[in-house]
Amino acid sequence: MTTIVQGRRSQSYEPLLLENEREAVADLLQYLENRTTTNFFTGSPLSALTTLSFSDNVDLQRSAALAFAEITEKEVRPVGRDTLDPILFLLSSHDTEVQRAASAALGNLAVNSMLANLNLKLADNKLLIVKLGGLEPLIRQMLSPNVEVQCNAVGCVTNLATHDDNKTKIAKSGALVPLTRLARSKDMRVQRNATGALLNMTHSDENRQQLVNAGAIPVLVSLLNSPDTDVQYYCTTALSNIAVDGSNRKKLAQSEPRLVTSLVMLMDSSSLKVQCQAALALRNLASDEKYQLEIVKADGLQSLLRLLQSSYLPLILSSAACVRNVSIHPQNESPIIESGFLQPLINLLSFKDNEEVQCHAISTLRNLAASSEKNKTAIVKAGAVQSIKELVLEVPINVQSEMTACVAVLALTDELKGQLLEMGICEVLIPLTNSPSSEVQGNSAAALGNLSSKDDYSSFNDVWDKPDGGMHKYLYRFLTSPDATFQHIAVWTIVQLLESGDPQLISNIRSSNLLIPNIRNLASSRTSSPTSSIGTPHSHHSQHSYQDTDAGDGQGEIQLLARRILDFVDGDIDGLVPSSVPGSHMQPGSSVGSSTGRDHEELRRSVREAFAPGSHR
Repeated sequence: MTTIVQGRRSQSYEPLLLENEREAVADLLQYLENRTTTNFFTGSPLSALTTLSFSDNVDLQRSAALAFAEITEKEVRPVGRDTLDPILFLLSSHDTEVQRAASAALGNLAVNSMLANLNLKLADNKLLIVKLGGLEPLIRQMLSPNVEVQCNAVGCVTNLATHDDNKTKIAKSGALVPLTRLARSKDMRVQRNATGALLNMTHSDENRQQLVNAGAIPVLVSLLNSPDTDVQYYCTTALSNIAVDGSNRKKLAQSEPRLVTSLVMLMDSSSLKVQCQAALALRNLASDEKYQLEIVKADGLQSLLRLLQSSYLPLILSSAACVRNVSIHPQNESPIIESGFLQPLINLLSFKDNEEVQCHAISTLRNLAASSEKNKTAIVKAGAVQSIKELVLEVPINVQSEMTACVAVLALTDELKGQLLEMGICEVLIPLTNSPSSEVQGNSAAALGNLSSKDDYSSFNDVWDKPDGGMHKYLYRFLTSPDATFQHIAVWTIVQLLESGDPQLISNIRSSNLLIPNIRNLASSRTSSPTSSIGTPHSHHSQHSYQDTDAGDGQGEIQLLARRILDFVDGDIDGLVPSSVPGSHMQPGSSVGSSTGRDHEELRRSVREAFAPGSHR
C-alpha cells in the first residue's frame, strides 16, 4: 500500500497535485508507516483518505480505494457516514481498479463479525450502506465485464443481504436478475458469492417469490451438480427454503423433473452440510404427495436410512424429518418398513438429546401403522411398544402425545390388543390420563378405550385401582370433566367393560360410589357441557373403534350411553346385550370446558388424525 501511494508521486504527480492533496498524501504516508497504532476511521487519517477519494486524480483515488480495502480487511468496526461517503464515491468511479478496491472495502465493512457484541453494531454498517445508496453502484459493478469487480460487488451484496431489513430493498433494487445471471459465472468465486446472495434472499415469502420471478429456480437446480461443495450447499439450502411454499413446489414439480434425483445424490455428498441440506430440501418437498412417492421411486430411502443412523445430530434430525413426511403417503408404509427403518426409528425413541428427533421417530412409526394390519404387527414385533412403555413417563409432553397416539393406533388391531395388555401398557397409560396436557390425556384414554374392545378383560381388573388410582379414578375424572369429549370417552369405555361380561369388572363398576352417581347425572339431563369435533367412540361389537365423525349430537349419545349403563347396573341381567350404538357425533368447532383453546385444538387434531384408520400426520 505504501509503495502505491509513494510511486512516482515525487516526480510526476506533485506538480499536478493541489495543495490539500499534497498534504493528504504526506499525511497518509506517515499514517501508513504507523498503521498498527492509527485509527483510520476518524480524525486526520480519515480526512486524508477522504481528500484523496474525492480527488479528480484517478491515481490518488486508486491509492485511497486500496488503502480503504487494506484497512477494512484487517480491522472492521462500526462506521458512520463520514467513512462511507468517500467509499461510495469511489464505488461510482469508471476506473476498474478503483471499483474493485472500493467494493472490497465496502464488503469488508458489511461482513459478519465472529464477536456477538460487535456484530450487533456492524449490522448498522449494512443498513447505512443501503440507506446511503450503495445498492445502485453495486448493481452497476455486477454488470461489469471485469471478473474481479463482479466478484467483490456480488460479495458485498451477499453480506448486505444477511440483514433482514435489507432483503426487501435488495429484491426491489433490480439486483436479483444480475445475481441470477452471475450464479452461472465460469469464475467459481463469483458463482459462490452469487449463489450465497440468492440463498440470503430466500428467507421471506415475498423475496422468495421475487427470486422465482427472476428465473432463479432453473439456475439453482442446475448448480446442484456443481463440483464445488459451497455452491452445492448454497443452492440446496436456497431450494429447500423455496420449497416451503406450496405454489413453488408446484412450479418445481412442473419444470424440474431431475430435482429429486439430484437431491438424493447429494445425500451421499462428501460434505456433511450438503447431505443435511439435501435431506431438509427433500423434507420440504415431501409436504406434497407427488414428492413423497417420487423420493421412494428415486431410491432415496437407503440414503435416508444411512443418515438416520449417523452419529451427527443435524443429519439425524434432517433425515428423521424427511422420513416422517415421506411416511405420510400410505403407499410408502411398506417400502419404508421393508427398507429396514423400524429398528433405527425405535432406537431414536430414546434419543434424549433432542426432543424433535424423538417426535419425528414416533410420528413416523405412527404413520407406518396407519393403513396396514401387517405393518402394525411388524411394529409391535420390532419392540416399539416395549420401548414406549419404558420411556413414555419420562419424555417431554410433545413426545408423550405422539407415543400415546401411536399406541392408540396400534390398539385398533384385535390381534395385538392381548400382546399390548400383556406388556403392561395400561400401567403407563393410566397415569397419563391425568397429564397436564389435554392432548396426552385424550390420547391415553383413547388407547385404553381401544384396548378394552377385546375378549379377555382380566388385565383391566389388575389395574382397576392402581397405578395412580387405576382405571377407576381415570374414569371418574373423565366423567366429571367439563369437556364433553372426555365424558363421552368415559361412558363409552364403561359400556365396553360392562359388555365384557367379566364378573369382577361388572362388580367393580356396580359398587363404585365414584362412577355411578356421575353416570346418573349424565343420564338424567342433557347438560350444556361443550362438545368437540374429534375422534369419537363406537361400539366394539358393531365392528368400530375410535374414529372421526363430522357432525351430530354428541351430548345425546353421552346421555344414551349413560342410560344403557344404568339399565344394566340397576337391572338383574348379567351383562349388556351387545348392540350397535348409534354413531357417536359431536358438534364441530365448539369450545372445550376448562381447556384452553390451544389445548382443545391440539386434542381435536390429535384424536381426529391419530385414531381414524388410515390417518397420517
